Amino acid sequence: MIDFSKGNGLVPVIIQDNQTLQVLMLGYMNREAYDKTCRERRVTFFSRSKNRLWTKGETSGNFLGVESIMIDCDGDTLLITVHPAGPVCHTGSTSCFGPETTKGFIYRLQSIIKQRIEDDASNSYTNSLFRKGVNKVAQKVGEEAVELVIEAIADNREQFVYEAADLLYHYLILLKVKDLTLEDIEKELKSRSVSK
Repeated sequence: MIDFSKGNGLVPVIIQDNQTLQVLMLGYMNREAYDKTCRERRVTFFSRSKNRLWTKGETSGNFLGVESIMIDCDGDTLLITVHPAGPVCHTGSTSCFGPETTKGFIYRLQSIIKQRIEDDASNSYTNSLFRKGVNKVAQKVGEEAVELVIEAIADNREQFVYEAADLLYHYLILLKVKDLTLEDIEKELKSRSVSK
């Protein structure tokens, strides 16, 4: 249960990118903004300066699609994970707390791959490779792995990074072919770290 009474009817709301886990911004909600957010699945704040409800993206189009809403242990702060439709900060930055992080980019890339396949994009290399099936995708992953090993032995850092990116990209396509995600692999790795 959210305790709106502690902050004179308002609770702080931390907005986090669902894919990269980057903190994007901080806002405030009253009960009405919270209810509207839950109903429409787009983040609506209570603007303290304008003294009214304000849906993020209402002028820019950069809406925040709600993925999950969590209440902290004291019931007086919200954490909302979102799918941002564009830059979140009024300065044009991804986050109000600094530059975009690359730490979670691989999850964004996984989503881009998924979207290109689901959209059946005709001019997409990703979609074209996926449509060739598991044998072709697995072969491509094998080729990229061999190229990565060659560059590791050659000790060419720049080429090694290039081939590592190629391998990772094709590996993500292979996961999609096998109807798996990075999260599935993380669960397996986590179970191994606990048991060892």
